[in-house]
Amino acid sequence: MILRRRFVLFLPRFVGLLMVACCLVTIVYMLACTPKGDDQQFSLPRVHSPTMKEGYEAILQEREEYHLNYIISLKKQIAQLKAELQGRSEQFKNMQDQHPDPLGIRLDHSNLEKAQANLLAFLHSQIDKAEVHSGIKLSTEYAVVPFETFTLQKVYQLETGLTRHPEEKPVRKDKRNELIEVIELAVGSLNNPEGDGNAKHRVYTASDFIEGIYRTEKDKGTLYELTFKGDTKHQLKKIVLFRPFGPVMKVKNENVNVADTLINVIVPLAKRASKFRQFMQNFREMGIQQDGRIHLTVVYFGKEQMNEVKSILENTSKSANFKNFTFIQLDEEFSRGKGLDVGARFWKGNNVVLFFCDVDIYFTAEFLNSCRLNTQPGKKVFYPVLFSQYNPSIIYGHHNSIPSLKQQLVIKKETGFWRDFGFGMTCQYRSDFINIGGFDLDIKGWGGEDVHLYRKYIHSNLMVIRTPVRGLFHLWHEKQCLDELTPEQYKMCMQSKAMNEASHGQLGMLVFKQEIETHLHRQKWSKKKT
Repeated sequence: MILRRRFVLFLPRFVGLLMVACCLVTIVYMLACTPKGDDQQFSLPRVHSPTMKEGYEAILQEREEYHLNYIISLKKQIAQLKAELQGRSEQFKNMQDQHPDPLGIRLDHSNLEKAQANLLAFLHSQIDKAEVHSGIKLSTEYAVVPFETFTLQKVYQLETGLTRHPEEKPVRKDKRNELIEVIELAVGSLNNPEGDGNAKHRVYTASDFIEGIYRTEKDKGTLYELTFKGDTKHQLKKIVLFRPFGPVMKVKNENVNVADTLINVIVPLAKRASKFRQFMQNFREMGIQQDGRIHLTVVYFGKEQMNEVKSILENTSKSANFKNFTFIQLDEEFSRGKGLDVGARFWKGNNVVLFFCDVDIYFTAEFLNSCRLNTQPGKKVFYPVLFSQYNPSIIYGHHNSIPSLKQQLVIKKETGFWRDFGFGMTCQYRSDFINIGGFDLDIKGWGGEDVHLYRKYIHSNLMVIRTPVRGLFHLWHEKQCLDELTPEQYKMCMQSKAMNEASHGQLGMLVFKQEIETHLHRQKWSKKKT
């Protein structure tokens, strides 16, 4: 009975403790298992919120929708990228189909080994195309590409270049390095013959090299044939090497706007008013009327004929409505370098292209654009090779009359020559001229100052563009070599004078004129007898 009473009293307490325990377990479970968002933790259902089960379902549904939206966004981005990549691939394929590779190779960058194999096959095909293993039929004797001969010390050449030497030590670094590399490669090939195994053989050195010949086909490569001493007196070793040219590669594709690029033409002058009048006719037509982006600076030495020169300038200014000119007068002895230097430094405007010019120069509007295209401040200066006219009275002496000036300006071997030894006509930005130090003002009179400036540029990091141009002519005039010149200047002046008169053949005709006339007289007399 007592036990029964005690059980009845304990039962409510036990149920209460059990309920408290269940509540505590539920709270701990909720805290541990509540889901978390990306940036914040979702809170427990509040008192006034839906029931616990509905709250969790809402949370889970919200999370699911969030992830589904994120996945849909990623799929859209991937689809857009795939479409863009496919479009680019089709565009590239269409370009290849429209512009097939002229070299017959295509480098597949996705497969490096295949790309290397294609390039190697192309280089081998260059050997097959070149005149290496056998000759090819040529249309005329002018189509023959001649070889040049070289030894360890000298190169014997047909194209003599600026030095005019038929044989010389290779002074150009690229040519010197080229031939040294070829000789070293040939020696290495002799000392490591293919398929010889471990057979003993003599060791070859560069001193065993006798001579070699080489020539370059501009679209294929350079062929070298080298001869070495053999094992016996009458035995020789011959190595044939070929340096193939690779495919043409695009380096740059850009638009160049020269609409606002002004050229300041600087002309030093003393006397020679009649030549200046001729120069201004050319300047007016080509510079003012056709080009229009030009300034003229005349630096005049002395006062003799100065008023006449100023009058020519003023008349041109009025008739052509041209105001872009500067006249500077110096009361001192003529110095070309001083005149150009003063004219360049006198300019006070923005950076400008300077064209150092002489009064006996004829230029075209196309040349002025070449001036703009081949100069770049801090990067490039332009040294054009002009075409120098021979003495018209010699060239056209057998004609009834001498043609007009424009008809004389024809680039042929009978009418003139490329003045590749002259560096006086040049285009550069004023900033480059100032930074390089300008002219050497200690040089007086004629010659020397232009070479000095040219050497400054080639010793700098600026690129020197040296090329023959078809729109720049040196008009013939009788050259006076003054006694006041130094021996070196006088020698240069006389050499220039001789070259200016006529070609080698034309001068020969003058030297042997008496013999030719005697021969013609005899021919005429013999015909009369018969």
